Amino acid sequence: MMTSNVRLENLWRRLSLSGKASVWHARLLECYSEPQRAYHTLQHLEECLRCFDEAKVSGLIAKPDLIEMALWFHDAVYDPQGSENEELSAKMALEALGNHEMAREVARLILLTKSHQPGEGEDDAWIIDIDLAIFAQPLERVLEYERQIRAEYAWVPQAVYAEKRAEILTGFLKREKIYLTAWARERYESQARANLRELERVVESFTD
Repeated sequence: MMTSNVRLENLWRRLSLSGKASVWHARLLECYSEPQRAYHTLQHLEECLRCFDEAKVSGLIAKPDLIEMALWFHDAVYDPQGSENEELSAKMALEALGNHEMAREVARLILLTKSHQPGEGEDDAWIIDIDLAIFAQPLERVLEYERQIRAEYAWVPQAVYAEKRAEILTGFLKREKIYLTAWARERYESQARANLRELERVVESFTD
């Protein structure tokens, strides 16, 4: 299992962290299993970790352990009606890892998943590309993803959801590059664009 306790314990050990990884592993699994989630679940975390493992093999990530830890915590707090999920997830990471330079870098990486815009860190593009890798999955999974997002926003009226969701999808399509790393662009860019165009049609049908 991608999100196994052993995996997090090994990462904890490599980063020489104090505290018990098992305690945080249990807490994270509980977080990602909360009832208000449909997409931001263990399924998403495992997909991110799977993508990370593939990227790590390339040897192009400068500090892969920090990216991996940021992925573990990046959606630890998720309230579909909240506006500070990434900030609160970063805060939880600091609580778990300790308020020191390495932990603050992990927290900074988590915050990048809010805007999906990199800062000046050498690995910033990696966490963004991994978080957005869902767009390039097989169409069946991408359509499931869209249903999951709609479920998380079930409280939003259909017409409003369709308008706002279309803005988000179109925004990604208008980017010169969806993926920031050459590694991800080579593997994901073409399929992601095709899938996003299909999602646009799906969302348009919400207003019919």
